[in-house]
Amino acid sequence: MKKALIAAAVLALGLPAFAQQQQQEAKPLAPGREALTIPYETYKLPNGLEVILAQDKKLPVVAVNVWYHVGAYNEQPGRTGFAHLFEHMMFQGSKHVPDDVHIAMLEQVGANDLNGTTNYDRTNYFETVPTNHLATALWLESDRMGFLLDALDEKKLHTQQEVVKNERRQGVETRPYGLAQEKLWQALFPAPHPYHGKVIGSMADLDAATMEDVKGFFRKWYAPSNATLAVVGDFEPKEARALIEKYFGTLPSGPKPEKPQVAPVKLTGETVIRHDEKVGTLPQVTMAWLTPAYLSEGDATADVLANALGTGKSSRLYKRLVLEKGLAQNVSATQTSLGAQSVFTVEAVARPGVSSDALAKEMDAVLEEVRRGGMTQQELDRARTRFETQMLAGLQSVGGFGGKADVLQSYNHYQGDPGFLGEDLARYDAVTADKVRDFAREYLKPDARVVVHAVPAQKGPISSAKELH
Repeated sequence: MKKALIAAAVLALGLPAFAQQQQQEAKPLAPGREALTIPYETYKLPNGLEVILAQDKKLPVVAVNVWYHVGAYNEQPGRTGFAHLFEHMMFQGSKHVPDDVHIAMLEQVGANDLNGTTNYDRTNYFETVPTNHLATALWLESDRMGFLLDALDEKKLHTQQEVVKNERRQGVETRPYGLAQEKLWQALFPAPHPYHGKVIGSMADLDAATMEDVKGFFRKWYAPSNATLAVVGDFEPKEARALIEKYFGTLPSGPKPEKPQVAPVKLTGETVIRHDEKVGTLPQVTMAWLTPAYLSEGDATADVLANALGTGKSSRLYKRLVLEKGLAQNVSATQTSLGAQSVFTVEAVARPGVSSDALAKEMDAVLEEVRRGGMTQQELDRARTRFETQMLAGLQSVGGFGGKADVLQSYNHYQGDPGFLGEDLARYDAVTADKVRDFAREYLKPDARVVVHAVPAQKGPISSAKELH
């Protein structure tokens, strides 16, 4: 539980008083799960920067992980792709760091798990360094937070615009089923919803980005007041606080920007899209529904159901479509958990000679079984075990994807509580076979979804439902 530190403790550090400082006690977890506990503490600098500190002395390394609370959700229509574009711009050099050497400087001191990522809800940057190089990592992160615009010019902007456009070509336009998936998201979240389309943005919007547009976006969303810094690993808290104050404490900051208020989307019918697939050589069918937001009621149930439907050779879809019927060569089911609304997807790629209609019919048969009878206790236990195993595997690392720093940041961003791990695991414990059945009935309705048939060659009408091309 949170406890404010007494003033004497702050003064004993020999540092300026922080705006807020809180000590966190590790929340108790269920018996057998104590290894998943992450003790941590938080405080906030006067400029608004949130800080999360968590010691882990198993190895002489420390993870530095910065989350900016901005993603595609925060973009304006006609200016999509800015959050992802800035993920690239942040590695191009800042006032005190020469062009294109940010990564090289970290690699020279032995950094690993070094990357930056953008999704619909946030942008993050992270690296894991030897303990004695914590200062280097913090300095590099602070310089691009405070002084990126000092080094930004038209040439750099144009270069990264072209890099991102090329990524779009490779990841969307020339990737098998890439454009079909983009159509799916556009149908699920009609414009001007900020989830409309891909995080990477459109070619037109990337071309239209001006220097002033980009600078304005950075000033609004990349301020300390809209960022959280996590330091996790082998460090001394007093020294870490001193370094954070030295490098981040003097950065100016404006008010924390307000999160856009967007009404939830409600699907009132079935939309069927026939996409003329020019890259993939076999028909693919994707069915998608809008589901509860990340960490909200029903999200964990969706995770468990997706796992039972599409993970492994014992899953419902694999057994029916691949092993028994021989209709598909691969299948999947996913709950894509997002901050505003999530998306539940069931997908299959047909075997040669199998039509997308035949594939879709059998997929619906599997889903109808779940709506009627839910799942077995064995399926439920297997899915929950997979999630807990994945969580435990990620927490073996202090940094990188799914490491301790990332987990603390994620809970902080979405829940406002870095210590939400116990409650998160409890969500999965609470899932029952009846809840899975009820979820399928409520959310996975045949008349409230988007279905995409990505078909290399037209084979006639596929449904009497509304169709788009």
